[in-house]
Amino acid sequence: MASHLLSKSSFIKGLQCEKHLYLYKYHYDEMDELSDMQKAIFKRGTNVGELAHKLFPGGTIAAQGDPPNYERALKRTKELISSGAKVIYEAAFMFNEVLSIADIFVMEKGGAKLYEVKSSTSISETYINDAALQYYVISNLGIRVKDFSIIYINNQYVRKRDLNLEELFSTESVLELILPLQKLVKENVDRFKKVILKKKMPDIEIGEHCYNPYTCGFFNYCRKHIPEDSIFDFSGMHLAKKYELYRNGIIRLDEVPEDYSLNKNNKLQLEVHKNGKPLIDKKAIKNFLSDLNYPLYFMDFETFQPAVPLFNNSKPYQQIPFQYSVFLKKNKNSEADHFEFLAEPGEDPRKKFIESLLKVTIGKGDVLVYNKTFEITRLNEIARDYPVFAYEIKKLISRIKDLMVPFQKKYYYAPEMKGSYSIKAVLPALVPELSYDDLEINEGGLASIAYESLQTETDLMFIAEIKQQLLEYCKLDTLGMVRILEKIEELIDKK
Repeated sequence: MASHLLSKSSFIKGLQCEKHLYLYKYHYDEMDELSDMQKAIFKRGTNVGELAHKLFPGGTIAAQGDPPNYERALKRTKELISSGAKVIYEAAFMFNEVLSIADIFVMEKGGAKLYEVKSSTSISETYINDAALQYYVISNLGIRVKDFSIIYINNQYVRKRDLNLEELFSTESVLELILPLQKLVKENVDRFKKVILKKKMPDIEIGEHCYNPYTCGFFNYCRKHIPEDSIFDFSGMHLAKKYELYRNGIIRLDEVPEDYSLNKNNKLQLEVHKNGKPLIDKKAIKNFLSDLNYPLYFMDFETFQPAVPLFNNSKPYQQIPFQYSVFLKKNKNSEADHFEFLAEPGEDPRKKFIESLLKVTIGKGDVLVYNKTFEITRLNEIARDYPVFAYEIKKLISRIKDLMVPFQKKYYYAPEMKGSYSIKAVLPALVPELSYDDLEINEGGLASIAYESLQTETDLMFIAEIKQQLLEYCKLDTLGMVRILEKIEELIDKK
């Protein structure tokens, strides 16, 4: 059986960039290493796909393994169809050297219905192109496709006791969208096969296409020529403007002309980069500090967002708080006391989380967070889901102030921050002795993934290890806030 030249994934890569397609085919080892977040997203997609199989019970899996044995899968699919199988999961088909794996293949009288399962909450153009290619392959094999639907997550579903798959998933036919694309699919298949059969890599420069529909898997490979402190470090600048500079031969920040039109923040970023010294607006910082009332509570949350709701009265992808860290400073010169909470995996953490948090933060004094929109939104969601706590939560919210403000408004800005005002950029600039680099879990996304993985984990040693890593990470977030405030207080106290 002949091997395939194209698959669904390589077809989508070709639509993004022919060079991406070529690199994926012949220079796979040069691909950027998948982040833990990307791995978690792929795993989530697999799990959601397997769950959707239950909408069509009694089926047989054709393509198995990671990666599957495609030759065996093609043979198995053919056998299952010939034997009259009604439902096939991961059904494999090949036409014109293009391989397609259909998530769910349902054979009915007069033809087949196909279902592609996605873990997202809407249908994108990429999913339409994916479906159009599958239709092209399967219909050209002589199989009548009666309908083609995409199954995706209904983000309005609220879990009540047992999971209701019919309500969790939305199913939408895209047949009328993919039929008009068949001529274009054939043209692209022919074009991509020619690209793959060439001996030379396509000569395509980096550009806006590197990010659309996804960040290219060879993003860093194609950017080996981009130096440190480049125009791509401009914070908040539109991609089109960055690539306008790039195409004009301006790559380093030092090369940006004096008269080049920049917004206020980018202009400031460039000036600070060029003179190499931090910008400090002492008056503005002093005004910010004068509005803070001790005792001060430094507070940080961690949340996780399961695609499939695990708990009653929760929705898909709802951010569920499972951990907090709080430092309390009774006055400007006192040592900070630490309080923390981490929910036990497997149970709904929200009630115990808020009970503990309200107890720790009770009383007077401001509550400092970094990016208050996040914490306030989470607190309001808990008040909605657990109205008994609504009054106390409202009082807590009224005390929250945002430590991000002096950095967001550029009262303090250092070259090391590279235009960013996130705590991950501010902390090394102001408090270099504190670092996330040595932590196994060193950012919120990883904390979310790690805690979600514990929901099904049975190894007690592994659970204990992850819990310790989570505590260390969340503690550093809040300790970092304590030290940042102390540093800007010192700046004002200096003559």
